Amino acid sequence: MLTDHLVLSYGLHERMDLYKPRRATKDEILSFHADEYVDFLQRVTPDNIKEFTNVFSKFNIGDDCPIFDGLYDYSTIYAGASLDASRKLISGQSDIAINWSGGLHHAKKFEASGFCYVNDIVLSILNLLRYHARVLYIDIDVHHGDGVQEAFYASDRVMTLSLHKYNGEYFPGTGNYDEIGAGNGKHYSLNVPLQDGIDDESYIRLFKSILEPVLTAFQPGAIVLQCGADSLGCDRLGCFNLNTKAHGECVRFTRSFGIPLLVLGGGGYTPRNVSRLWAYETSICLDVELDSRLPQSLPMIKYFAPDYNLHPNLSGKLENKNTRKYLESVKTQVLEQLRFLNGAPSVQMQIIPPDIEGHDDETDRAIADKHEDDNKDEMDMDLNLKDEKRKGELSV
Repeated sequence: MLTDHLVLSYGLHERMDLYKPRRATKDEILSFHADEYVDFLQRVTPDNIKEFTNVFSKFNIGDDCPIFDGLYDYSTIYAGASLDASRKLISGQSDIAINWSGGLHHAKKFEASGFCYVNDIVLSILNLLRYHARVLYIDIDVHHGDGVQEAFYASDRVMTLSLHKYNGEYFPGTGNYDEIGAGNGKHYSLNVPLQDGIDDESYIRLFKSILEPVLTAFQPGAIVLQCGADSLGCDRLGCFNLNTKAHGECVRFTRSFGIPLLVLGGGGYTPRNVSRLWAYETSICLDVELDSRLPQSLPMIKYFAPDYNLHPNLSGKLENKNTRKYLESVKTQVLEQLRFLNGAPSVQMQIIPPDIEGHDDETDRAIADKHEDDNKDEMDMDLNLKDEKRKGELSV
């Protein structure tokens, strides 16, 4: 809500198209998640919760994945938005599509994890793969994008690149540089494990030095960028020293390559800073410069006291434990994986299925009827032309 208020107060909504997408259907969610798990999400509520306690451990429910009223509806809304954003890119209707409510990168095929229930990122990537031969996933959340990595761990059509805190214990406990993929996907999972307190300059330099060679080697047809805001300094669950401009520079650099781009939200636990960041990154996607002083007309402006600034100082709160030597070694480990790629993998693309646009059954029937009418009209025209030609031949 705060992000929306900032976007509107800055007038950014006048520079872009806004859409109200439909919710994701069960069949769409089942393109990744297990039927038993989705059925559980549909049925469980705070009122009947006791009926399902025997499967809580199976689906990883509890602690950071509680049951709340409207859980399934919530999941279908944000997943539906990410799917619709992917359709906008596929159709060429948009070159950049944003869903700040998406980016729930921890959800697994069979279980919830880390506040994430349905993995909208995996669903949108699967949709993009129906049109694009290769998709690059980039994750700049402070936590490892384990759910997305796991989903495509054995695929060479999706490369995952995640920069995150890693010490073997920090949630989710995965994401070391030796997690490189398996089978056909070997060397297509790239992890950049970082220590506490990384600063703006180090992060930006590392990000740029890795992304450019990755794009050259993999040549993706589309990019999905998860912009988790918990990598900012002063985040309640984070441990980095990044400012909004440094985080935004990663978005700006990714955008600069002109590849169709899906931008998603993710983590972030200090709401005033999360909203500032995502409003700023919206402006970057639009190539619009914003005044650092927040608009006086902003509703709920009290949340941004005492500085009322788009770019508060969030750095220097933690010691930077990432030495230049350590970061160079991490970069070397990551780029070493690219040496094993024999050019960008190719895939035989079939005719795009008609349901790629995500219509409901009623719309599909209407389109089919129109095609039938058009074909009939075309056949009638052909017959008329033939009749006219025959008349001309007879008269001769």
